[in-house]
Amino acid sequence: MAGPICRRVLVSGRVQGVFYRGWTCREAEKLGVSGWVRNLRDGRVEALLCGREEAVTALLARMNDGPPAARVDSVSVEEEPLPDRTDGPLQGFTQKPTL
Repeated sequence: MAGPICRRVLVSGRVQGVFYRGWTCREAEKLGVSGWVRNLRDGRVEALLCGREEAVTALLARMNDGPPAARVDSVSVEEEPLPDRTDGPLQGFTQKPTL
């Protein structure tokens, strides 16, 4: 079994004001993915997804659709190194303030 992976994701479209961040938190928790999600001032949503490759891949697939009120135009994905954490692995999934 492969180790954990991380991906940085940028989602564009109608993804703010449609519960996209809350929905992403809920879906990540269902799949056991750790990380965070936040709005960007330019209207996109940014997320860091860390976990088993199959769980991260499943969440990415769901993020291409998003919640019912969203309209996802594009999802850009980049490999990201695992966070260097002296206090242990990244745990849980949080919603961060707008950047």
